[in-house]
Amino acid sequence: MSVACCVPLVECVSCLACIRWVWKKFLYTAGKESENWGLATASEFEPVPRLCKYILSVYEDDLRNPMWAPHGGYGMNPDWMLMKKDYADTEGKVSPYMVYLDHDNEDIVLAIRGLNMGKESDILMLLDNKLGQTTFDGGYVHNGLLKAAQYVLEEECEVLRELVKKYPDYSLTFAGHSLGAGVATLLTMLAVKNRDKLGYIERKRIRCFAIAPARCISLNLAVRYADVINSVVLQDDFLPRTTVAVEHVYKSLFCFPCLLCIMCLKDTCTVEEKMLQDPRRLYAPGRLYHIIVRKPFRCKRITPLVRTAVPVDGRFEHMVLSCNITSDHAIIWILQESEKALDCMMEKERVMSIPAAQRMERQVSLAKEHRDEYRAALERAVALDIPRANSPSYGTFKDMEEGQNSSIPRDSS
Repeated sequence: MSVACCVPLVECVSCLACIRWVWKKFLYTAGKESENWGLATASEFEPVPRLCKYILSVYEDDLRNPMWAPHGGYGMNPDWMLMKKDYADTEGKVSPYMVYLDHDNEDIVLAIRGLNMGKESDILMLLDNKLGQTTFDGGYVHNGLLKAAQYVLEEECEVLRELVKKYPDYSLTFAGHSLGAGVATLLTMLAVKNRDKLGYIERKRIRCFAIAPARCISLNLAVRYADVINSVVLQDDFLPRTTVAVEHVYKSLFCFPCLLCIMCLKDTCTVEEKMLQDPRRLYAPGRLYHIIVRKPFRCKRITPLVRTAVPVDGRFEHMVLSCNITSDHAIIWILQESEKALDCMMEKERVMSIPAAQRMERQVSLAKEHRDEYRAALERAVALDIPRANSPSYGTFKDMEEGQNSSIPRDSS
C-alpha cells in the first residue's frame, strides 16, 4: 500500500523535472554562449563573405554563365580559376573543389563545397568515423574527413607549391562549408604539419575559414590550431553543436525533432568536466566567429553582430531549440548575414573616420590581441587538465613562431 502511494509522488517529481528542463532549454539561446566574447573587426571578418561566394561558385558548371549567382554576383574573374574538380575527377573521394588565384586580395584559395545528400560518396565520407578511431598530432580527428584531406593534399601539393613560390607575398587559404569545412580544416592541419610539401611556406601564410563546420577535431587540437583556423557559425546552426554520431543524425532525418530532444537531454545531463576530460570528443575547430542575428522573444531580426573568441570550455556544447537550426546552416543565409554584418562594421568605422595610420596601428594591435588570446586559451586548456594539452608540441604562440621554419634545411656552410 505504501509503495502504491509513492507512485503519484514520483510521477509528479518527474513531471516537474521535465518541465524545468524544457523551460531551461527554451531560455537557452544561441547568443548566450558568446555573450562574453569580444566583437570582431571589419579587417579580420572581411574574408568571410568573399570566401562564401567562392565556395558557392564551386556549385556552378560554368562560371562565365552562372546559374546560381547570389545578389551582386560572385566577384570573381573566371580567368583566375586555375582548376575545378567534380565528383568524376575525384572518384568520390572528396566533394568538388576548385583552386582560385585571387590577385585582388593576394590570396591563393582552395575552396571545397558542402555535402550533397544525393551523392553516396559524401554520405559514406561523413559516416566514416568512430569515437576515438583516428589520431593526429597528439589528438583525435574525424577519420573520413582526414582521408579526404590527405587525398586533396597529395593531388594538389605540386600546384600549390608552385603558386606559393611564384607569389611569395600571397596567403594560402583553405575554405569550405559543412562537410567541405571539415575537409578544409584537416587539410590546413596537414599543410601546417607538411610545409615541406608546399615549399616550406611559413605558418603565418596559411589560414583556414571553416563555414558552418562539423565537429571534426579534439579540443586540444581545436585550441592549438586557433592561430590558423577560423570557424564561422550563424546563430542557431545545429551542426557545430551536434555531439552525437553523425550516423545517428543521418538515420534520424525523418524524426529530427525527436533526435534534438534526445541530444538536448543528453547535453543537459552530462557534466561539463566529464566532457572536457574525454580526449576523443570532437569540437568545432579553431577561433570561432559567431554571427548573432536574433534576440530571444523578438520577432524581428536585429542588426547582425559578430563576436569572436578562442573558447576552451563552453565551445558550442549545447543544442539550441529553435526553428532556425537547419536554415542557419545554409551557406546562402550565412553569406547574406555576413555581408550585412561586414557592412555594419565598415559603416561604423567610416562614421568614426579612423585615419589610415591609426587603422594600420589597430591592425597590429589586433594581431597582438589575438596572440594574447590564443596564448591564454592554451594556458586555460592546461589549467583545466585537458588531455594532451601540455604535450611538448603544444608550445606558446611565440615558440611556434620562432620554430616554424626549423624544418627548413640550413646551408652547411
